[in-house]
Amino acid sequence: MKKLTCLGLSIVMALSLLTACGGGETSTAGSETGSTTTSTSQSAGNTGATQEITGTVNTDGSTSMADVMAVLKETFKEVQPGVNVNYTGSGSGSGITNVLNGSVDIGLSSRALKAEEEEQGAVAHIVALDGVAVVVNPENTVADLTVEQIAKIFSGEITNWSEVGGADAEIAVFGRESGSGTRGAFEEIVGVEDACVYTNEYSSTGDMVGAVAGNPNAIGYASLSAVDESVIAVKVNGVTPSEATVKDGTYEIQRPFVMVTKEGTELSEAAQAFLDYATSAEVAEYIAAAGAVSPQA
Repeated sequence: MKKLTCLGLSIVMALSLLTACGGGETSTAGSETGSTTTSTSQSAGNTGATQEITGTVNTDGSTSMADVMAVLKETFKEVQPGVNVNYTGSGSGSGITNVLNGSVDIGLSSRALKAEEEEQGAVAHIVALDGVAVVVNPENTVADLTVEQIAKIFSGEITNWSEVGGADAEIAVFGRESGSGTRGAFEEIVGVEDACVYTNEYSSTGDMVGAVAGNPNAIGYASLSAVDESVIAVKVNGVTPSEATVKDGTYEIQRPFVMVTKEGTELSEAAQAFLDYATSAEVAEYIAAAGAVSPQA
């Protein structure tokens, strides 16, 4: 997938100077993790008054959302230079737990919320859609798998590449660690929850991609935005994973990128402004630049 180059990011930042934060009026109450002050001034290219905010927004969760968070942080900084957005990639489960216990303003999840999380007060705000790519080593000749074949490979029913048209070699099945949003989404969509037989498990998207790139017989899964030239994303049921096929729904293995808040907990003005910005139509092109698909596009 495409990555942000210095030139690309410069263009994105320049474009963002012409936009105002999508979070018009927000709460003036402070959050447990940050404080906010405001003032009013004229924004560049805007004849109306823009509320300038200062404060800190603490976010934590999905490592798969790193590229999306990077572009949102950079472009939001141009809209609200007085707000500092912190991002920690500790995994989706951790991010949801931390927003529920009040240690961060916004949690980040690369899967839909579970019923028990919603019962505890977790509220989902979809920022983007992302394909979960099934990746193999570039030396692998297998280019297309059905969802059924993928399920059988990850559950241990298919153990040799020759069974799906590849070389006579034992399949090394790589997965993410328990609690990973990518793992949760992949296993649920493919229908192999709690049934996968992994050769190795990894704590981050980058480690997963690197492991597959280093093993000719490996298979794994990763956020579509994290796929680079070191691995190959196979077709699924004949459909190539891409931004277009995720958006039109023809690529089956996809999931939401979610910002999570806690019901009944009022965000600081800075945190509310960032959430409003991240879920607005004006960020669609920035989400695309990060390799994901905006639901507003």
